[in-house]
Amino acid sequence: MFSAIQSRYKRFQISKSPQLNLVWGFFLYTLMGFLLLSIPLFHRTDVAFLDNLFISTSAISTTGLVTISIFDSYNFFGQFIIMILIQLGGIGYMTLTTYYLLFTTKRITRWHQKIIGAEFTMPATIQIKDFIKSVVYFTLVMEFLGTISFYIAFHQEGITGLKGMWFSLFHSVSSFCTAGSSLFNDSFESFSENTLINWTISILAIAGSLGFIVITDVWYRIRGKSKAITFTSKIIIYGFIILLGIGSLLFYFTEPLVKASEHRLMEAFFQSMTSMTTVGFNTVPIGSLSLPLLLLTIFLMYIGASPSGTAGGMKITTLTAMVAILKSRLLGQKKITFLKRTIPLERLFVATSTFILYTSMIFLFSFLLSFTEESSFDKILFEVASALGTVGLSTGITADLSEVGKSLIILLMFLGRVGVLTFGFALLMRMKKQDLKLKSEDLAV
Repeated sequence: MFSAIQSRYKRFQISKSPQLNLVWGFFLYTLMGFLLLSIPLFHRTDVAFLDNLFISTSAISTTGLVTISIFDSYNFFGQFIIMILIQLGGIGYMTLTTYYLLFTTKRITRWHQKIIGAEFTMPATIQIKDFIKSVVYFTLVMEFLGTISFYIAFHQEGITGLKGMWFSLFHSVSSFCTAGSSLFNDSFESFSENTLINWTISILAIAGSLGFIVITDVWYRIRGKSKAITFTSKIIIYGFIILLGIGSLLFYFTEPLVKASEHRLMEAFFQSMTSMTTVGFNTVPIGSLSLPLLLLTIFLMYIGASPSGTAGGMKITTLTAMVAILKSRLLGQKKITFLKRTIPLERLFVATSTFILYTSMIFLFSFLLSFTEESSFDKILFEVASALGTVGLSTGITADLSEVGKSLIILLMFLGRVGVLTFGFALLMRMKKQDLKLKSEDLAV
């Protein structure tokens, strides 16, 4: 019976487009996480139905927004489920199963290749087999090193033994997957002066958010398999450094909270980094930021990092494409170029579609939440940008959202993880198939 169900599900998967498969895959992950988290055996206290769904979606989307305390609400087993969901969401749908196929059969099917191609934007020079291996190996190595670093830092803070080991592993996974989920109720505000913790989070988050494309590309260059880093990787690296630098300088010189700190430079860098990498941890209270820096944080969350890393947001490559279009139009150039390279028309179409859809989602959901919530508009806009960008930073209104508001944020986090363009493709492909079916039925009549 089980084999028959498995066979039917396999046929169902193959019949769907890669984009629709991604949507279904993450939906099933979220549903399984919700059902597991709903088991009272994994609770410390009673947890509402919607809160379990919210936490499951937040974990699988690697967002980190929470309506309840993870540590106070779930016991070790519940927290372990959340960590597994974060790992699945961060490493990507189909990545683990594809790696298992490579490990056991030394080959992957064309169906798997299509789904991986839909989930990760990869240059033609990078082989999917090498890409999958680099994803898994790099993830395991970075999270292992992160766990050791966290354990040393937590030991210095008096968090030792099994608790120290568990907290280290959980936050290492959460940092590398840029999930922002924490077992501390104030995120890392209590550790704002701990240099090792700040740098451990930063290194893990930057490594994860820059993306597996960049890591594989750089590795190819080191091993001599390629003569230079690809154009895509250059855009990601340059864009990331420029935006991170501008954000850090603005936090350092203009934010009163940061200016009053003894660790001014570290806090300025961390808040800019946490927004761009969408890791979502904070060492200063976000709700107390000045309005200009709140808007800066929204902008950095809106952009995000690499299209093939663990970070969310619209992506640096989309921003650079839009800048290239604007520059070329203003200069009257017929070709769209960036860094003296012509950008293919297909890439421009994808970037423009992503920009329009992403910006529209922020406007639409801010508009809807303005009806359902009593918070000020700047806090609502911040919450929407954080949810869609899968960041997890909040001004403190998440727990006070209405049931409708929570439901809207759940949908936003899900859209942010699968990608607005992927979700749009999935809907259009489904509608197209339905139209073809109706036309064929009309012809038959």
